[in-house]
Formats: sequence, C-alpha cells, structure tokens
Amino acid sequence: MIRILLPPFTRETAIAKVRMAEDSWNTRDPEHVPLGYAPNSRWRNRAEFLTGRPEIVAFLRRKWNRELDYRLIKELWAFGDDRIAVPFAYEWHDDGGNWYRSYGNENWAFDSDGHMRTRYASINDLPIRESERKYHWPLGRRPDSYPGLSELGL
Repeated sequence: MIRILLPPFTRETAIAKVRMAEDSWNTRDPEHVPLGYAPNSRWRNRAEFLTGRPEIVAFLRRKWNRELDYRLIKELWAFGDDRIAVPFAYEWHDDGGNWYRSYGNENWAFDSDGHMRTRYASINDLPIRESERKYHWPLGRRPDSYPGLSELGL
C-alpha cells in the first residue's frame, strides 16, 4: 500500500514526500514506482519525454537494466503548495563494471490526490572508480542512520 501525502505541503510533509519517493525508487521495481505518479503524468528525464504510467514503466525497465546496483539519495531543496524541488545523486555501474555517480535536480508538481502530475529531471553522469563510491548500504531502502546529500557534501 502506497501512502499518499496531499498538497498543500508543509516542510514536514514535503520532506516525507521526498523520502517516500527516494524509498520507492530504491526498490528498483518498475511496476511499483509509477504508483506514486498520476496515470497521465508527464516527465522530462534528460532528453526523454514520457506521458503516462505505461511509458514510465517501460522507461524504468530500460533504466534499471542498464544502471545496475542503483542506490539513490534525494533531498528537499524547496517546496510550495503543490510543488517540490529536489536535488539528488545516485550511484550505479554498467554491465562492463564502469561506475558512475549521477547528479541532478527534479521539479515536481502534484495533483489534488497527491500523485505527481509532472516531473522534470536534469541529470549529469560523472564516471567514478569503484573506490570512490560513497553509497554503501544493502540494496533497497537507505537506512535512516545513513547520511543524506548535505552530510555527504554532495
């Protein structure tokens, strides 16, 4: 069961919404993640434009078939009544063992039911050595005791 937090957001509910999104993405489950999005949600992810949950599912399948051992951290940057801005970073490797840290920013807008209706993501990839990785928790949800982006200096 997905818990939905409704706009208008307070600082506390915006932080909770960001953590719920992070936790969902860290499942790497392309069928689960889109449940937090409106059925007709519109995305811009890098240079790719998507509309609706079926396109989002297909996109996430492609993404996680390419981005292996994916671990993500999101953080609240700013919020308004029905909008949230989020910086994020995630680490992953390709099937050749090449590691990357991907940095980005997302702008989110929500409908009155608390589902994300738009997501605009700008992302850059930084090649890193495996020894430079910073995200070392078991696959899945980031433990509450694990530092966030600000604490990691990212």
